[in-house]
Amino acid sequence: MYPALAVYEALKSKHPNVETLWVGGEGGMEEDLVKRAGIPFRSVPAAGVHGVGLRALPGNLAKLTRGVLESRRILKDFHPDVLFFTGGYVAGPMAIAGRNLPIVLYVPDIEPGLALKFLGYFSDVITVTAPDSKKFFSHPERIVHTGYPLRSGLSNWSREKAIAHFGLDASLPTLLVTGGSKGARSINMAVLKHLEVLLETAQIIHLTGSLDIQTAEQTAEKLSVDKRSRYHVMPYLHEMGAALSAADLVLSRAGASSIGEYPFFGLPAVLTPYPYAWRYQKVNADYLAEHNAAVILQDELLNDKLLPVISDLLANKNKRDAMQTAMKNLSQPLAADSIASQLVKLAGEETL
Repeated sequence: MYPALAVYEALKSKHPNVETLWVGGEGGMEEDLVKRAGIPFRSVPAAGVHGVGLRALPGNLAKLTRGVLESRRILKDFHPDVLFFTGGYVAGPMAIAGRNLPIVLYVPDIEPGLALKFLGYFSDVITVTAPDSKKFFSHPERIVHTGYPLRSGLSNWSREKAIAHFGLDASLPTLLVTGGSKGARSINMAVLKHLEVLLETAQIIHLTGSLDIQTAEQTAEKLSVDKRSRYHVMPYLHEMGAALSAADLVLSRAGASSIGEYPFFGLPAVLTPYPYAWRYQKVNADYLAEHNAAVILQDELLNDKLLPVISDLLANKNKRDAMQTAMKNLSQPLAADSIASQLVKLAGEETL
């Protein structure tokens, strides 16, 4: 969602007359956000066919067929000059229907999932966050290393402005804890277990997600007045740039945004890859750790190892500074512009 919107912003800023149609899945969560951005939206039926089980397979294949037919109708109505994909089930039917049109694919994680690998066969240009993605595709000559396209609003915050926004103490280190929009229960519970000790030497911005906010607020009520003032807890934050600007260290999962947003802010990270899904988060975390920009803390070790790992980094500014430099060296701040230029190149600038 957000990388695609970032590319749209970059494209629209240089080509204000470009016509864009966003195609999403039926009942998908992106429709409201896309419409708020002023982008026309249409939906198609879509479903996965890999690993769904024999009982669900016939229905999903039928939905995929309907998706291809609807995609053809959309292409006939809209007449696009170029297609842009960032993944998802809905991309499959559209890629099949639009296989004769120029296609640009963006791969957010270092290792693509099966849907993105499938889309790679149809794509004229494959844009990637990190050069390590090349080894996962059979046509590396199509790959362009652009970096992770960032939302424009992220850069609106200076460190001083962000500290004032949260009412932080500039003399104390700040730990940002986030598990994405839904939160990460194992991370949340481990932080709450050690909250009092962590707050002795640091302040915390804790984005819990909706499921654990009540537990976190109940824990906060038991803190002393001094420690409570250092603990800033909320379920979700729209102004994520403020939190990333204010933080000295982040504890989080290792989704695609971690290899894009953390480098942009030069933010040292302790990463806990989600253990119950495909290994893409582990690959992302390994990439940052191999570049000395992050430390990996396995999910099953959170309760026992979180306190010593976090405390050591919060107390060791020299180590954080080295990680900050390493993280910043991975930044590609013009990624959205780079991907937009690939779209323009394939479409033919005279058509925009």
